[in-house]
Amino acid sequence: MVKTQQTPDQNSPSPAAGGEAAGRRRLLLLDGHSMAFRAFFALPVEKFATSTGQSTNAVYGFTSMLIKLLRDEQPTHIAVAWDLSGPTFRHEVYEEYKDGRAETPQEFPSQVELIQELLRMMGVTSVSATGFEADDVIATLAQRGGAEGMEVLIASGDRDAFQLVTDGCTVLYPGKSLSELTRMTPERIEEKYGVPPGRYRDLAALVGEKADNLPGVPGVGPKTAAKWITKYGSLDELVAHADEVTGKAGQNFRDHLDDVLRNQRLNELATDVEVGAPVTELTMREADPSSINSLFDALEFASTLRDRLFAVVGADAEQGEDESENNAEDFSVDLTVLGTGEVGAWLRGHAFDGKRVGLALSGEWGRGTGSISGLAIAAAGGAAAHIDPTALDADDERALAAWLADPAHPKAVHDAKGPMLAMAAHGWELGGLTSDTALAAYLVQPGQRKVDLVDLCRKYLNRELSEHTGGGEQLTLDVTGEGDAADTARRDLALRARATLDLAVGLDSDLRKRGADRLLADLELPLVRVLAAMERTGIAVDRAYLDGLEEEFAAAVRQAVAEAHRVVGHEFNLGSPKQLQQVLFTELELPKTKRIKTGYTTDADALAWLATQTDHELPAILLRHRDQTRLRTTVEGLIKTIAEDGRIHTTFNQTVAATGRLSSTDPNLQNIPVRTDAGRRIRRAFVVGEGYEDLLTADYSQIELRIMAHLSEDAALIEAFQTGHDFHAEIAARVFKVGVDEVDGEARARIKAMNYGLAYGLSAYGLSSQLGITPDEARGLMDDYFAQFGGVRAYLHSVVEQARRDGYTETMLGRRRYLPDLTSDNRQRREMAERMAFNAPIQGSAADIIKVAMLDVDAALREGGFTSRMLLQVHDELVLEVTSAELADVRKLVSEKMANAYALRVPLAVSVGVGRDWHDAAH
Repeated sequence: MVKTQQTPDQNSPSPAAGGEAAGRRRLLLLDGHSMAFRAFFALPVEKFATSTGQSTNAVYGFTSMLIKLLRDEQPTHIAVAWDLSGPTFRHEVYEEYKDGRAETPQEFPSQVELIQELLRMMGVTSVSATGFEADDVIATLAQRGGAEGMEVLIASGDRDAFQLVTDGCTVLYPGKSLSELTRMTPERIEEKYGVPPGRYRDLAALVGEKADNLPGVPGVGPKTAAKWITKYGSLDELVAHADEVTGKAGQNFRDHLDDVLRNQRLNELATDVEVGAPVTELTMREADPSSINSLFDALEFASTLRDRLFAVVGADAEQGEDESENNAEDFSVDLTVLGTGEVGAWLRGHAFDGKRVGLALSGEWGRGTGSISGLAIAAAGGAAAHIDPTALDADDERALAAWLADPAHPKAVHDAKGPMLAMAAHGWELGGLTSDTALAAYLVQPGQRKVDLVDLCRKYLNRELSEHTGGGEQLTLDVTGEGDAADTARRDLALRARATLDLAVGLDSDLRKRGADRLLADLELPLVRVLAAMERTGIAVDRAYLDGLEEEFAAAVRQAVAEAHRVVGHEFNLGSPKQLQQVLFTELELPKTKRIKTGYTTDADALAWLATQTDHELPAILLRHRDQTRLRTTVEGLIKTIAEDGRIHTTFNQTVAATGRLSSTDPNLQNIPVRTDAGRRIRRAFVVGEGYEDLLTADYSQIELRIMAHLSEDAALIEAFQTGHDFHAEIAARVFKVGVDEVDGEARARIKAMNYGLAYGLSAYGLSSQLGITPDEARGLMDDYFAQFGGVRAYLHSVVEQARRDGYTETMLGRRRYLPDLTSDNRQRREMAERMAFNAPIQGSAADIIKVAMLDVDAALREGGFTSRMLLQVHDELVLEVTSAELADVRKLVSEKMANAYALRVPLAVSVGVGRDWHDAAH
């Protein structure tokens, strides 16, 4: 028996401490807004946002850059300078100073506040001064640091800082990527610009600065300016000899001399700004790990960034408040590595008392199968065992298989579905699953993007689990080797089992507080087994048909490329936004679209708009090219995932969508278009497998609208569902005050968009974009709608106000979605949270209902001894594989179970179809 304990390294000195110990003092100054803007535009804003809508790309990028600077430069002193809103002394000289700058992206300002808050938590001083820019603050601190004998480093994307460069002061200038920082030394400045740093201000005065709205001399670039300054020694001397400068450039210089002199005055950085604390006091204060953890949790950052940050500020990630009684307690286990013939006895001695144990597996899993390289069990008393599945004799195998399958032995597993696939491939079944810590954490906080065990232990237990293997949610460990590597792998897996057990206990109380304990026990945990079985089964596909479809789409892509080249008159890359801009707006002179950083947007919406604004063929060809490329990519992805059994085994995810909806990956079968001809043709590739005769599809009709009628209790809406008419036509007739038979296609389409839009929190602007009408027309349509269905309006208002009071919305089954931004001062974040509050109860209830239906259908199939089986869940639809002998019974069974999954004030309508492939089984 080996006692093993995982302990953080307490001996690593902080960067500041290391610098002071060496007797060197290095001052690092950052231009806050400049570097934050660089980070904002370096990372796509659409890919960095929390589940509540808070953009985080600038925070993430700025933090990454700061970590790199602290690690690489190891400053002893540090400060971040910030611009303040309002005019500076330069505006008094030149009112148009910085006029014409692009409007600040609306996602940026709130991130500046978050960065400043993070700096405070890290112990980094932020400095600003009324009437001055960050550059002036930096210039002042740099001069004072130099006077104190400090080495000075300035991180800034503003070239005005180049005038501060000396042998003792270097500017770190960002490049194209966040990790690229060029050291601008005196030699580098002169090499690049042809003048020493002390004359860079003169050069900038001649050339001008577009970002500051400082026009330079027309036709004079950096090379000409440098030549003049070198010849005369300075701008002052150049001005004194202005009449000697020849040519058109010389005349332009004389004509714009006032601009040049103004630029020279405005470019000069102030070095006498009142900045408060002496430069010698700008050391990093002690960081606040607990607050940083809370902030990173709220921003939904992965543990890797947190670990990198704590490494450079000299704090331990698992530490919280000093007064915490649970401060930095580590995981430990009494680990026994079980040999052949020892498994049954250990289980009887440690895992037969009815107490929950933690279970962790190493191996590989996915696409419906898997393999196991190791298994660890952590018992409540601290004992743990590691089992090598290749070293089991017959008695071990029987004992372990029986214990794993027995529901009387409760088990906690982290993200259990993958390990269940691997166990099934080995011939084992998992019973007694009373906690899946990934699912439990997701139900406690459904907005978090990652449910990694390391992050959750830090967040909920204030304890650190660091795995030497670098593993994450799925470990692939070699536990069969000899020596230290194998011992480490066994220990890490045992610690993972221990952490899972302790985390399960820690999450239990939060689940009860948030009313999610029954949701876990009665819905999500039973669904794990159902989804694992569906993934193992997969769905059969026609490989030859898919190959033909891929070639057809590829030919259509090639044809679109040829047509585009023909109408333009030369070849160009249809996938290059830069080349598209050149062709569309420069060569063809088509109307300009929305202005973006790199020019004018060429996204799909822009191309569709261009197609309506011009008779030119190209926009329509480009749209067709994109559609066919996307379809080809979809088909290629399907072909690549066909397993040896001729079936595709997708992976269903329970912890991705905050509303509770399932998602599908590898491949994503939920994004195959269903309402387009091409999408329906792709669905033809999914066919009935050997031993079965038909695919059966069953889906809910208008489930979100039925839930909205139920929740709003609107009598007119409920009645509309009970008339037996076409629902959307019935609603249109009531809104437009005409007979149902008088509703035309356009009116029905408008009301259909309205019906579903309200269920998804659609605004008047969103509805106008969807219908191609003005926002005022959309607002009028909504007013007419609410005049007939006042209960819907009252419900939508009440759900937001209730959520604002409670801090969360709730589905009919009690699934909560927490929306702290409902009370945010940031309008964008608040409105985003309000839209989520509109749709979360409706979407979430729909997700809960189909999950209940899946459990009921699965139970009925098993209890009835049916051969037919569930294959897929796609949104509100179930797909089953059935035999002809069972078809009638299964059809009835599925219809009844889905229709009775939840009792609403209006009936749950279920549509069923049967066919040899997924398309033919549609209804």
